[in-house]
Amino acid sequence: MLYNKKSAADKKLLILRIEKMVKKLKYDVIVLGGGPSGLMAAIAAGEQGAKVLLIDKGDKLGRKLAISGGGRCNVTNRLPVDEIIKHIPGNGRFLYSALSIFSNEDIISFFEKLGIELKEEDHGRMFPVTDKAQSVVDALLSKLRDLNVDIKTNSPAADVHYKDGKTAAVELKNGEMIYGDSIIIAVGGKSVPHTGSTGDGYAWAEKAGHTITGLFPTEVPVTSNESFIKEKVLQGLSLRGVALSVLNPKGKALITHKMDMIFTHFGISGPAVLRCSQFVVKAMQKWDLKEVVMSLDALPDMKEEDLFQEINKLIKAEPKKAVKNLLKGLVPERYLLFLLEWNDIDPAMQGGQLGHEKIRSFAKSVKQFEFKVNGTLSLDKAFVTGGGVSVKEVEPQTMASKKADGLYFCGEILDIHGYTGGYNITSALVTGRLAGTNAAVYALQKF
Repeated sequence: MLYNKKSAADKKLLILRIEKMVKKLKYDVIVLGGGPSGLMAAIAAGEQGAKVLLIDKGDKLGRKLAISGGGRCNVTNRLPVDEIIKHIPGNGRFLYSALSIFSNEDIISFFEKLGIELKEEDHGRMFPVTDKAQSVVDALLSKLRDLNVDIKTNSPAADVHYKDGKTAAVELKNGEMIYGDSIIIAVGGKSVPHTGSTGDGYAWAEKAGHTITGLFPTEVPVTSNESFIKEKVLQGLSLRGVALSVLNPKGKALITHKMDMIFTHFGISGPAVLRCSQFVVKAMQKWDLKEVVMSLDALPDMKEEDLFQEINKLIKAEPKKAVKNLLKGLVPERYLLFLLEWNDIDPAMQGGQLGHEKIRSFAKSVKQFEFKVNGTLSLDKAFVTGGGVSVKEVEPQTMASKKADGLYFCGEILDIHGYTGGYNITSALVTGRLAGTNAAVYALQKF
């Protein structure tokens, strides 16, 4: 009888210990991923008074943030909301509701309250006055500490568990189970994998019933098999303020970006190219093409006919002068010599010997140099992931899953992608803010 009493007491003690352990491992909000959206989500949830755990598989948080903006951290963009949406061609309209709740101006205020003074640069880009991304990361980490957010680094998640249509727990790869009333998946896409974005979250979303739209690289260099590329004729040549277009099979421009670009050993890169890249991918998919035509306008502020007349004037003024000297300064010298050769024009030929047809063909190639591209570098070389969790299955005002209660998404795991220039990080911070706030409200309202 005494043994049984002791046994019952032992059992009760064991149950109490288990309950204590479970309570210790139970959180209101669990955030998976310590990138921009995850950090913001954890802070927002903490500000609601929730017990929050932030889990990241890497050894430190904010790795992607620390390398953003060339290491200076382009935290947002100050353009009007409509302009920001235009610069997020991948489902940017989904963010209208979110930006009406927490806008780019709110992001600026948020960082300034953290002691991060910001400055505005070209095209509305906002940077810390320090020009150091680490100062932004440090301010966010300091805020997490102030809010008593628990942090687990070097802790890769193996799975997200659901029960009765609700989030239940996160299972770590070491077998540890951590229970949470709400779970925010903020692990990013598959681009820049060395920062930890390796696509882990897609399976967890699919397990809850979510659709993952086709993944593809965006903001990525473009490849080409053209002979002048393979022979590295223009490798390393930068062109400033050109207009670069992606053409459809009928020769009409799908998109045009007026920015800088550079020729590489595999194709083309630079800001204009990165912005065009997703349209190259989409055109190849839409029309089942192996190659897409791009058009390069080296002098977008001058009409072709005006250029033709200008060249004629130069020749008439000095007909005995060599063509390459007559046209010097029109475009960079390497590109000039390339276009002359492309049009079978001897650079040393006297301008007066040049026929009108040759002048016209040269002027056309300056304005519409067409070449074929055959794709982009791989997704792991891209700055941004295209595709992800379908936004049709996510509440636009809360970032809540429409498939499972207590599940929230933010950042690049969503099928939202924008151009570089502070647009993707704006999306990440805005969706992170909403996910964190609403995940906390959901968890705390349960009691």
